[in-house]
Amino acid sequence: MTRSARRRILAGTAAGLLATSLGVAVSATASAAPGATAIACTISTLPYPTDTYRAEANAVDPTGRFVAGAALRVSDSGNQSLLLLWDRDQLTTIESSIVGDVADVNADGVVIGNGWADTGIGQPWRYRDGRVELLPVVPSTGIAVTAINENGDIVGYGSDIVPGAWVALRWPAARPGTVEVLDAPANAMPSGITANGTIVGSAGDFGAWTGWVRRPNGRIAPLTAPGAEWTMVGAAAGRWAIGQVGLGGTSPVKVRWDLRDGSYTTLDQQLAGLGDVNTKGVVVGGDRVVRGSTSRVLPGGGERVTIGARSIADTGTIVGFRNADRVTPVRWTGC
Repeated sequence: MTRSARRRILAGTAAGLLATSLGVAVSATASAAPGATAIACTISTLPYPTDTYRAEANAVDPTGRFVAGAALRVSDSGNQSLLLLWDRDQLTTIESSIVGDVADVNADGVVIGNGWADTGIGQPWRYRDGRVELLPVVPSTGIAVTAINENGDIVGYGSDIVPGAWVALRWPAARPGTVEVLDAPANAMPSGITANGTIVGSAGDFGAWTGWVRRPNGRIAPLTAPGAEWTMVGAAAGRWAIGQVGLGGTSPVKVRWDLRDGSYTTLDQQLAGLGDVNTKGVVVGGDRVVRGSTSRVLPGGGERVTIGARSIADTGTIVGFRNADRVTPVRWTGC
């Protein structure tokens, strides 16, 4: 649900506007391997405001109903950042200077993300019930949120509460209006939270990162691989987490962990980057989707055309962007 331009805070929000659909993007259709049941894998363009010069989809909720993204519009005062929320194919455009990056969305349509306070300090926000609101913070030189689960629990991190360190933070849905510092490894940066409250993340000094998982009862265990010089954890859903480990080679190895016991499998290294994982263990990133140890290329790319998968629902719906002289939000189905 992971995976990024921030703006100063201004009181209030504007009403949502229904944007005009731009229709469906025509592209090649990926096909199944010989002997397998054919599944049509298609890409379509999500509706987006026609007066923006770039727009993308950043997150999809596990049911596939809600998609959240961002767009940029040129205004008299410069770039204006917009929050985009799709409920199925109906788009609401939210104008707010609080909004910067979109981090995640849950099945209730609650969106979280990060912006900038007028002091230049990173400031997280939440969109729910038709309005953008600032999340409570602890003293810090910058705070960011990374993920929200189905209960509405939010995780993120703050800097320099202890000089030179990061600390893990949680905004518990059961205690509205509060934020708490979690017991976690030193320099901890949570990157995901599952439906049952399991939290994953990375910790440690630059270049010597370690991966970790925090159980709902507060117990912490490492996420790593034999011989790993460093580990970074990127996202989690259900019993699965994904990340990268440095094994001394020229490129990091992309892996998927089983959170039940910490075991791992290596992902297809043709995967250019890691975007997200769903509760079935299906992984997306770059221009590929990975099931098991094999991957397939998503349709829509080509010569001088870039595509990027950012998030995947449990239904298999994938969202991201397509850049063909203009960045547009897209959705893949049947892949």
